[in-house]
Amino acid sequence: MKRFNVAVVGATGAVGQELLKILLERDFPVADLKLLATERSAGKKIEFKGKEYTVEPTTAEAFAGIDIALFAGGSASKDFAREAAKRGAVVVDNSSAFRMDPDVPLVVPEVNPEDVRLHKGIIANPNCSTIIMVVALKPIHDAATIKRVVVSTYQAVSGAGKEAIDELAAQVKDLSEGKAVSPEVFPYQIAFNLIPHIDVFSDMDYTKEEWKMVNETKKIMHDDSMEITATTVRVPVFRSHSEAVNIETERKISAGQARKLLAEAPGVIVQDSIEKKEYPMPLFTSDKDEVFVGRIREDNSIANGLNLWVVADQLRKGAATNAVQIAELVVKYDCF
Repeated sequence: MKRFNVAVVGATGAVGQELLKILLERDFPVADLKLLATERSAGKKIEFKGKEYTVEPTTAEAFAGIDIALFAGGSASKDFAREAAKRGAVVVDNSSAFRMDPDVPLVVPEVNPEDVRLHKGIIANPNCSTIIMVVALKPIHDAATIKRVVVSTYQAVSGAGKEAIDELAAQVKDLSEGKAVSPEVFPYQIAFNLIPHIDVFSDMDYTKEEWKMVNETKKIMHDDSMEITATTVRVPVFRSHSEAVNIETERKISAGQARKLLAEAPGVIVQDSIEKKEYPMPLFTSDKDEVFVGRIREDNSIANGLNLWVVADQLRKGAATNAVQIAELVVKYDCF
């Protein structure tokens, strides 16, 4: 089997560590591995497949000879993604920098894999909440054409990085001991609280995170006519995002039909038994790659409506796994 030189940019961060974990789990055909990060993290040692690698600072020259560059996200994408592509690497980027660029495909392998072939050096990995939702929407859209989506998210703190995880853990401990807390990562206390504010506020008083879900979904699904509105909420959960998704379709589709379509869809696991009290929860979806769907029921307020409860690990399927799956498609289609 042909093997490829791979760079992981942001290798020391939460998503970077997940990328290395997924590359190992999926036995991606790595020939040589280069681990890149900020100057501050340079020099750290990381083991991969029994070999110790030294983290190097991210520079344009570091991408010479690299076939696939996996960017974990952050400012490095704007600074170095195009430089990596100029040097012959196919970039899979997890930041928001290129997602809405018309020349950059935005890909979820279960939804629009063929778009990988359209790349001009960079392929964008969508926002984690978008990925999770569109995997569940795809089979229903194919069967009945979705007209409108109303989504409310319940997003884990790990979506905001390791510092956010540490802040939640510290606040829970401090509050249990009767101590006051001083939020730093979030604008308010996150322990035992919900914050209906993710990313900066933008047009029409929606946040940037909410607009990502609207605009990215339309691009991935190739359907600008789909009406979408979102409310994104940070919740005191360490890992795995949850979403309450309300759908209106052009053609009637029953809950049973939707359940069957989802059960047969790639990358989806249906957990939906009211008798057994089975439904997806972050507690059981963390560290898994599938998108879990439950509470599938018809919307009692409209003729062609459905409600879904969708949960997935946003560090894996919402970021690292999706990125590695994109890299696998690049190899499969030989579109370097």
